Amino acid sequence: MAGLASPDDTVHAIVGDDAVHRLEGLPGESAPVGLTLALGRLRTLGVTGLRVALPAPGHPLGLSGPPEFNARALDAEEAVICYGAAFGLVPEVYEAGPDGDVHVEVVWHCLPVREAPPADVPSLSEAERELAEALREATDVLSRLDVAGSGPVAEAAIDAYRARAERGREVLAPGYPPRAVRVLELAQRVGLLVSLATENGHGGAVSASEMAARGAALRPVERTARRALVAAYNSVVEERERGVG
Repeated sequence: MAGLASPDDTVHAIVGDDAVHRLEGLPGESAPVGLTLALGRLRTLGVTGLRVALPAPGHPLGLSGPPEFNARALDAEEAVICYGAAFGLVPEVYEAGPDGDVHVEVVWHCLPVREAPPADVPSLSEAERELAEALREATDVLSRLDVAGSGPVAEAAIDAYRARAERGREVLAPGYPPRAVRVLELAQRVGLLVSLATENGHGGAVSASEMAARGAALRPVERTARRALVAAYNSVVEERERGVG
């Protein structure tokens, strides 16, 4: 949308390992269309940028309404909000194909949205500060509860994360500020710690009170990480809206 990547490269980055992505409900189209055509059509409709939303129950992060759109985005736990025109896109994921050759297809539903500031999205500087605090707090609490993702499964996951980072993978599209990359990578690290603590058993938190304490400690950390992810992904549009750069 900013003209910094070709349509083909953009579609390839969006689709990734999925088989195909299509967009339905696009004004002027009676049937779902491929992403290359869809992105071009959105530009002609006035869209100059895209925001990500990562809502969760009780936390409509990145959404602006109306309620019908928010409900669908909450069901999907993700959505894209167009900047420059009042449209939003919600993905619906399908698995298709015979046993042994199953592939993923995604249909994005284009719906009207309210033109209003997205909910609860911090600035990059706010997100970076909050993440540093959350990382310290999570490490301290999980260490005290002995559930900080220890053992071979956790070590393997952390090693895999470090290997990806060391390969210098491109975590954001061209045009993002360096701070956005830092915030995104830190948010991913915090998210990894939360995942390890919640998915790899209870560690030393064997009592109900200890498990409740762990959950209470992790919920705000997970929320902070999601807010930071949205801040990083949306930073180009947010800076443009504020007249920066």
